[in-house]
Amino acid sequence: MVAGLLGAFAAAVCYGVASILQAVAVRRTHSAEGLDPRLLVRLFRSWPYLLGIGLDCFAFLLSIAALRSLPLFVVQSIVASFLAITAVLGAIFLRMHLRRSDWIALLIVLAGLVLVGLSAAEDRAVSVSNAGRWGVLVAAVALGVLAVPLGRISGNRGAAALGALAGLAFGAVAVAARVLPSSVRLDTLFSDLGTLLTDPSTYALILSGGVALLTYSTALQRGSVTQATAPLVIGETVAPALVGLLMLGDRPRPGWGWIATLGFILAVAGALSLSRHGDLARTELQRTP
Repeated sequence: MVAGLLGAFAAAVCYGVASILQAVAVRRTHSAEGLDPRLLVRLFRSWPYLLGIGLDCFAFLLSIAALRSLPLFVVQSIVASFLAITAVLGAIFLRMHLRRSDWIALLIVLAGLVLVGLSAAEDRAVSVSNAGRWGVLVAAVALGVLAVPLGRISGNRGAAALGALAGLAFGAVAVAARVLPSSVRLDTLFSDLGTLLTDPSTYALILSGGVALLTYSTALQRGSVTQATAPLVIGETVAPALVGLLMLGDRPRPGWGWIATLGFILAVAGALSLSRHGDLARTELQRTP
């Protein structure tokens, strides 16, 4: 369980660094009309974006490892703290000003994560039916279909709508990783390849990841990083936590339910407050090497 907590915190650090790199790359790239997969093709020619994606992939592996021993609500609330990492790194490297209220929000995030960590119990293996695994894939397909009309919304409304959908897609990635067969482990990934290729949650994970990357990148071009990231945090944190609690048997330590709830609320609220500091001016990003 301790290794899982450390892995989730390390994933948050990687996601925080990656968000700065991706924001720089996206704002330097020609804007897409609608939901255009060619945007990702252009972004993959940018070294900051590639480095950010590499960190995202590493963070994803860390979060998968954490999900094998911790409930979804614990992992997702810790991962949500990547916004705090983004704020601090932005203040150091991009000269983003942090006010007193922002430092207070940062402390609130840390306090919430401490409470969530203290309330964490060892995850219990829960049998997920084949219908449940197919349900995750159906949800991923539905998000992909919904992304098409939302991609036609321009301006700030489009940024918020696509950011929210990206958050739900990232949340679907977490759920799909959580319901992968318990026999699958990172150290036996290649030997378990046959099992993965026949499991619908594997394809749900891949599809959700692609939808999340495209919609979030597009959202960053439609409006401020704030408008894209704040709904993303809600979607990727709250939705998987509810799925874990209602359907997958996730539970905090006995008697610590109210502490886990308080910590979860504090972590998400503080992260949303800090999301304002993803709001980088276009000129600042263009000057960043």
